Amino acid sequence: MSRIGRKPINIPAGVDVKVDGSVVTVKGPKGSLTKEFHPNMHIAVEGNEILVTRPDDTKQNKSLHGLTRSLIQNMVTGVTEGYQKQLEVKGVGYRVQKKGKELVMNLGYSHQVIMPEIDGITIECPSANQITVHGIDKQKVGQFAAEIREKRLPEPYKGKGIRYVGEYVRHKEGKAGKGAKK
Repeated sequence: MSRIGRKPINIPAGVDVKVDGSVVTVKGPKGSLTKEFHPNMHIAVEGNEILVTRPDDTKQNKSLHGLTRSLIQNMVTGVTEGYQKQLEVKGVGYRVQKKGKELVMNLGYSHQVIMPEIDGITIECPSANQITVHGIDKQKVGQFAAEIREKRLPEPYKGKGIRYVGEYVRHKEGKAGKGAKK
């Protein structure tokens, strides 16, 4: 059995879980998420726990077992606590600000980079060089943060660009000048 797949998922107080065949709906204090899973996986709510089982030990069902359980756990965590990704902007003249429902970034280009908020995602700019992405869907939060980071990837020579908080960017040595050793 899958070690992750066989662990039951605890349903916290204030969270409502409905299973309709292979469609799971989770409602909580922060919102509601619905996802359709592979029909081979058997999802059942027993008391205040969700159990995921597989019909047999074929390779596909083994791989789907832990995945299904993890995705349902992420849904439960999302509607109770939510998810967030923090990014930092480094570079002279690089700054970000929020105008209405849009993130406006000055990233050294000849124009401003503007990204509108999408459904289920909230953007905050606590300072001119920090961005925080909030949401209840882990996949959407991670994807949106990656799209923001993609607008100016951190470069290895000076470290300028957008990076996740705590991300290590490996620095390279610059080109040797005229007086370099031969």
